[in-house]
Amino acid sequence: METSEQDIEHFQGNPLVKKVGAQIQFTKEQIEEYVKCSKDPFYFIEKYMKIVTIDSGVQVIKLYDFQREMINKFVNEKFILAKCARQSGKTIGVESFILWSILFKDNYRVGMFANKFDTSKKILKEIKYSYEQLPMWLQQGVITWNKHSIELENGSSITSSSTSGDAGRSRTYNLVFLDEFAFVPDYVAADFFTAVYPTISSGKNTKVIIISTPNGLNFFYRMWVEAQEGRSNYKLFEANWRAVPSRDEAWADETLANVGEKAFQQEYECDFLGSSNTLISTTKIKEMVWKKPIKRYQGGLAIYEEPKPRNQYIVTVDVSRGIGKDYSAFTVINVSDFPYKVVAKYQNNEISPMVFPNTIYETATHFNQAMVLVEVNDIGEQVGAILYNDLEYEDLIMTEHGGRNGQRISSGFGGNVYYGVRMTGNVKKIGMANLKTMIESDKLLIHDVDIITELSTFVQKRNSYEAEEGYNDDLVMCLVIFGWVSNQEYFKELTNSDIRKKLEKEREHEIMESTLPPGFVINGEEEESFTDSEGTVWFVVR
Repeated sequence: METSEQDIEHFQGNPLVKKVGAQIQFTKEQIEEYVKCSKDPFYFIEKYMKIVTIDSGVQVIKLYDFQREMINKFVNEKFILAKCARQSGKTIGVESFILWSILFKDNYRVGMFANKFDTSKKILKEIKYSYEQLPMWLQQGVITWNKHSIELENGSSITSSSTSGDAGRSRTYNLVFLDEFAFVPDYVAADFFTAVYPTISSGKNTKVIIISTPNGLNFFYRMWVEAQEGRSNYKLFEANWRAVPSRDEAWADETLANVGEKAFQQEYECDFLGSSNTLISTTKIKEMVWKKPIKRYQGGLAIYEEPKPRNQYIVTVDVSRGIGKDYSAFTVINVSDFPYKVVAKYQNNEISPMVFPNTIYETATHFNQAMVLVEVNDIGEQVGAILYNDLEYEDLIMTEHGGRNGQRISSGFGGNVYYGVRMTGNVKKIGMANLKTMIESDKLLIHDVDIITELSTFVQKRNSYEAEEGYNDDLVMCLVIFGWVSNQEYFKELTNSDIRKKLEKEREHEIMESTLPPGFVINGEEEESFTDSEGTVWFVVR
């Protein structure tokens, strides 16, 4: 005898879901339907899963072709990376797959993460609504049913949260779903994968589904390019506005007029567009290929190429206060080979200015006693002073006022000498102009993904350039410093090994003369004298 749904025990008084252990007498037809649904997600979705639509109210889902193709990837692939047009129905496709998975798989744990916590709660709410519309004989008994999670009597569950560095840590999932991942800040995205990926990769049947509308040349864009080039195991899926049957050219023309060309290209054509008015052209930034460093150290140092014998290098340094906001950073550039190449970089927003000089010293020494140029605005003056006075690093580049010509590289003597370069408007202007020329003409090669990302958000503001709100430009400013110093005549001489040796001897002579003893007194009269490099004393004969 078939059990009436009115007679089934419900979970906490909710008449739309049943409690754990509720008894149902299945009919033969229901058993056959249950088996068929468990084997065929498309059959289950299009016959039993209901959603609320704006135009038609509550109705059973009728999948678009692209949704069927996407769900098929979910079933057969382990790692899926999808970029889809805004309001195309991409999230409904994922929700339907998740609901089918937790109903017909035992102990299947799903972690849903979105760029905003409210978004992840909304997705869970929609899944719960579709669950409530199922007939009782298709449901599992409910153990937990709240705004953040659900748990069913077959051991399957869904947990929702925002995407953060701590989200998902110490938890294990069979499926991780990341919604609108392109809108998660890069540093959060990187921390999230560091925390969650080990738990994902440990399982043979675990899955990662990442879906987003493009949002610039960020972490999501990097993942997409790496997958395109076969550098990761993610399988790509794309659906622009044309994948939605109700959208035609008239719809596209109207939407383009309402939202503007850039928004339409990014949100509906699914193009990866960089920020507008960047220092380096977006076309060039897209052409730049990043590589994995050959060595990466926990403190923030990444090396792409070990020092070559007799090659000369320069380390350009940008300093922060080490309180978790802006980064202290430096880049190491090979200036012996042409084109120039960034061979190492360092970035850390927690290192103290008192400790930072030691890291610079060790890295510069490793790279053949590299020249070092520190930006000495604010706390940077202290870093330069420690390098020169305490660590006695001799290849620190100093600057001095050059009158109307602004700052120039100094031999280190005289007044108004800095232990580096002050970032004035003129220095920044020259540095940015030279940097733009070098990068866009392939005279400076960069393969570091963090630098490339910063370049994609280094935009014009008033009469200068700086990072967009919410982004960093510390590594770019290191390159701006290099752009400035590479234009200095004295630097061009320093990068010539023969001239550099000559200049070092001249500097030694200046040091010697600055410490000479007073003239000798002969016959009661003071005579002018000096000592040569061999220790011989010479007197001026009048």
